This record gives sequence, structure tokens and C-alpha cells, in this order.
Amino acid sequence: MSGLLVAGTTSDAGKSVVTTGLCRAFARRGVKVVPYKAQNMSNNSMVCAGPDGKSAEIGRAQWVQALAARVTPEPAMNPVLLKPGSDRRSHVVLMGHPAGEVSSHDWEEGRRHLATAAHAAYDDLASRFEVIVAEGAGSPAEINLRAGDYVNMGLARHAGLPTVVVGDIDRGGVFAAMYGTLALLEPEDQALISGFVINKFRGDARLLKPGLDSLESLTQRRVFGVLPWEPSLWLDSEDALDLEGRRAPAGATRKVAVVRLPRISNFTDVDALGLEPDLDVVFASSPADVADADLIVLPGTRSTISDLAWLRSRGLDVAILEHVRRGRPLLGICGGFQMLGGVIADPDGVEGSVAEVEGLGLLDVRTDFAPAKNLRLPTGSALGVEASGYEIHHGRITRGDGVAEFLGGAQAGNVFGTMWHGSLEGDALRGAFLAATLGREPSSVSFSAARERRLDLIGDLVEEHLDVDALLDLAVSPVGRAASAGGGTER
Repeated sequence: MSGLLVAGTTSDAGKSVVTTGLCRAFARRGVKVVPYKAQNMSNNSMVCAGPDGKSAEIGRAQWVQALAARVTPEPAMNPVLLKPGSDRRSHVVLMGHPAGEVSSHDWEEGRRHLATAAHAAYDDLASRFEVIVAEGAGSPAEINLRAGDYVNMGLARHAGLPTVVVGDIDRGGVFAAMYGTLALLEPEDQALISGFVINKFRGDARLLKPGLDSLESLTQRRVFGVLPWEPSLWLDSEDALDLEGRRAPAGATRKVAVVRLPRISNFTDVDALGLEPDLDVVFASSPADVADADLIVLPGTRSTISDLAWLRSRGLDVAILEHVRRGRPLLGICGGFQMLGGVIADPDGVEGSVAEVEGLGLLDVRTDFAPAKNLRLPTGSALGVEASGYEIHHGRITRGDGVAEFLGGAQAGNVFGTMWHGSLEGDALRGAFLAATLGREPSSVSFSAARERRLDLIGDLVEEHLDVDALLDLAVSPVGRAASAGGGTER
């Protein structure tokens, strides 16, 4: 098997960036490369086609990494997706389809079958591609979870993968984190650690060199490079850790307030708005944050009913109603759209114990949750232009007589609701929507071109600052190459 595991000292250390950059760099060299993440915990997901032709759901990050690798996204790239429903319980998506739940009290035992499926998916990819760039999750040194791990060193052991550990120097303590990560591992796991990558460095590289030399001497592993701090670099993210990275440059004249729901999902829906030069996209959690907004967006959520209760507890419901009363536009997407309607019913307890609540009453729509998840890649038209998107939801809506159809949802006056995620990525639809709501002329911004530029930027950074040839050689060398890098470290 030929592959490489990109692990990290922490969550958000830069694993996704390095994985994405290596996928693009290897693809540029003509390598048939594919991304993989055994288990993703994220409410940001995407719909793709499964091997059976049916729509399937995978993590958004792996979908983007597939684009970087110039391959078609598929469920095997992210065989296990956990979607947090509460602090202690997550909904399981296995090979693209719902597969029950896992909770904190049965975390290890409840995931055993997931490990088998994840490793089978890896083996399937390995039979069809030349190199797999696998992304870990969290830290490989989470020793309390090591016995049931199949995402980090458990995967590395399964496939004999050399492992590179990424650390975010902007957080501080990166050398201790890297050395400590290695030191905490079992000897068999240590043997698979091949080296390190420093991420988000800003300053004079000469000041960093003594630390790099010491790290290499202490661990007998090499540092494969140092990625610089790049403020314009961001990706379709796995979680809400980097929501504030979507601000527009100075000079934006219109404010778009996106309500930061506790269980926000698919917030990448607003990324395209963030590219518009005159729009400042901000994430809001109080009435004051939305008071001066030109447009409010209620995004998707994994828990519509509980997030609606949170909205009301903050007084945001009153602020939203006042926004609409003043004639300003409002857009709800999926769960956010369902909040804008009348009754929201959940008789089967799909989301929890609350069976029925009243929505905000801004649209004549009823929502009924059903156990079966709806996964689709719809196409159609709205506002006089063609449109497309993707659907991931349990809620079934019924429109009343007081609304018009809008992208699988409803519209009345200046209130719009859609079940389609990703529709604003369509340049024509985004332009028509902003013209209808804010009275502005469509811009020349191309979202797909912007995404491709971002992927190329990440590829360029990896090419310039990491030893890509050495990493590719590492990925395709025989099993045991990591052990020859220098043995273990003191424990």
C-alpha cells in the first residue's frame, strides 16, 4: 500500500491544509492520488454520488480535497462521518448513509464496527489509486482513546503508513507539542512517525532554525518544511473553529449577518457571499449584531428545534422579526428555513424529545421530521436563472397558499427560505438573489474560479515550503521506511 498519514498535534493544527496541498502537488506530478479521512466529526458535509448511483454524504473537507486531487468525490474518502447532535451524542453516517448513533458512554465499543468499515474503505481506495493522502483527526497522542483508534495511529498500523505530524506554531509551544506527541506514543507507533511540518509561521525564518535543529536532533526525525502564515488561505471547513476568517476586506458597504447557531451546519453556504467585494459577512449571536444588517441569513443546523429555542432565549427572534418588519431581506437555509415557518413537528424524535414547536411564523410552511434522511443533488431555476445545490435533511416541508416556491423552499415578500445548500455558489443565482434583495448589480465574481485559485494557492505554498519530493518518496517507499528514520525517542 502506498500512502501517507498527515496527523496533527491538535485539532485545527493544519492537517486539512497540508493534506489538500499535497493532493494538489502530487496531482500536478501526474500521480493518481486520493484523499482519505477514516472518521470525520463535522456538521459540514456534502452530497456526492455513491458506487450504487445513489446520493451519499461525506465531510465537506474531503469533498474539497478530492477536487484538489482532481478526482471525483466518493463515500470511501470519508467512510465514517459523525455529526454531533449534542455534547454527548453523535449521529453516524457510514459510507454515505445514516447508521444510527454513538454516544460518549459507549464510545469505544460503539465504534468497533466503524473501524472495520473504515479500513475496508481504505483498502478499496488503495487498490484503485497510486497514493492515498490520509488525514488524521485531533491528535494521535490522545492516549485515553488509543485502544479504539482507527483514524490516527490505528490507521497507520493497519496500512503501514509513514506519518507526518503538523503543528501550529501560531498557538505557541509547538516544539513541546511535537516532541510530546512522539514521546507519548507506543514504540510501534513511534516507528511510523517520519517527521514534522510547522504551520502558520510568521517572522524571520533564521530565528526558527535553532529550534528545528534541536527537534530533529532530539527526535531523530526530520522537519519536512515550514508553511508560512497566509491570511488569505482558508478552505471549506470541518467545524466552526474558523468562522471569523470569512470577513471581507475594508471598504465593504453592505453587512450580511449570519446567525451563529450552536449546532450550525454547512456554514460554507455563505462563503460565496464573502467573496463579493461590497459585502461584509459577519457571524452574529446577539440582537445587537443583527440590528444594522442589510441581509440576515439563518443557516443550516443539526438541531433545528433546540437552536430555535436558543434563538428565542437570546432575543434574536424579536430582532429578526423587526428586521423583516423594516422591509429588509431574510434568507433561511435548510434548518434555518424551517425555523421561519409555522409548525415544526418531530413525532419520531429524530432530533430529540420535543415533539412539536411553533416557528417564527414568517412563511406559511409546515415541517415534519422523518427518520429517513433526504440526500439529493437538485437542479432547477429561481429568480429567472438556473440553479443547483444539494439537500441533506430529515425535515419534509409542506407549503401553504401564502408562499411561492423557491429552491425547494418558499418565498413571501422579502423572506426567502430554501432546502438547497450550496445554491449561492452558482454565480447567476447569487447575482439574481442579491439584485432582488439588495438591489445591486451582479458582480464578475466566479465562485468556482475562486475555489480553484485557493486550491492552487495551497498547492503553491506546499510546493515552495515543503519537501514535496521527499514526502512523495516517503509515501511510495516500502513499509518500514518510517522506522529507518531513526528509531524512537525517550519516553
